[in-house]
Amino acid sequence: MQRFKKILLVSDEEKGGVAFERAVSLAKTNQAQLTVVEVIEEIPRGLNMSITVMTPEELRKLFLVDRQKCLEQLIAPIQQKIDRVTTKVLTGIPFLEIIREVLRNKHDLVIMTAEGRGKIKEVLFGSTSLHLMRKCPCPVWVIKSTHYKQYTRILAAVDSDPSNDEERNSLNAKIMDLATSLALLEQSELHVFHAWDVYREIVLKSNISHLVVDKLAHDTLQQHRQQFDKLLGKYPLENLKCQLHFLEGKAGTLLPELAKEKQIDLIVMGTVCRTGLEGFFIGNTAEKVLQQVNCSVLTVKPEGFVTPVILDS
Repeated sequence: MQRFKKILLVSDEEKGGVAFERAVSLAKTNQAQLTVVEVIEEIPRGLNMSITVMTPEELRKLFLVDRQKCLEQLIAPIQQKIDRVTTKVLTGIPFLEIIREVLRNKHDLVIMTAEGRGKIKEVLFGSTSLHLMRKCPCPVWVIKSTHYKQYTRILAAVDSDPSNDEERNSLNAKIMDLATSLALLEQSELHVFHAWDVYREIVLKSNISHLVVDKLAHDTLQQHRQQFDKLLGKYPLENLKCQLHFLEGKAGTLLPELAKEKQIDLIVMGTVCRTGLEGFFIGNTAEKVLQQVNCSVLTVKPEGFVTPVILDS
């Protein structure tokens, strides 16, 4: 899967964990540059340092040197395996500094470990990963720390909308490109998911006859199915062990249920919000999915997405 040229790995407490191994493997496969970063928060300027007889600035510099040394120790064993690997310590709010690093150096993939624990009544994705999934201009791969090195089952969540919206089509293409490439690379089982809905409960409350509702459902199904088949026809699915899931209902409910039922290891999906547009994985639907799933997630944006985060002048 030679798709990435500049990979950014966000280092965490586990250091050489699953996310680190995944980033190193991808960098080797893609012959890509790998940058390992750690983000530390600013030390409050008003902090009373009388006990340590250090100013906040002196403590900050000391901490930066220490974290830089730790990162260099982390990458030392892999420097002979990867042509270009560097480290960097950033200071500030984590998601903002990561996105600014992406913008400054044109990284095309961010990899990080999920901050949450993913147990019952707990959320796998924390504040930083969710902010990045919403606002980072390049793909963001958030990896569950307990996953094995290889993914057995990968799920591509697509929106084969019959409106032929160019932005959605470009997003579908990115999702399928990444999911099929990964499935081929790792010999994974590929699942392709699409949900369609005619809002039956709303239509029925409008006193429209069941015959009209059934006709509407039939036509909607046919339109979505046609677009779904058209999308899938562009990919060599015959070379993969593939299952298709074309389901009626709400994506925000169906996708987490399917991921749990099929024991999905990685979901490839889109996360972007456009004002005034209702749709699949647009706004609240994506948020709902991310709050429920308990697996690694690779999120992508459509062409032309512009992050709201700006570089410091």
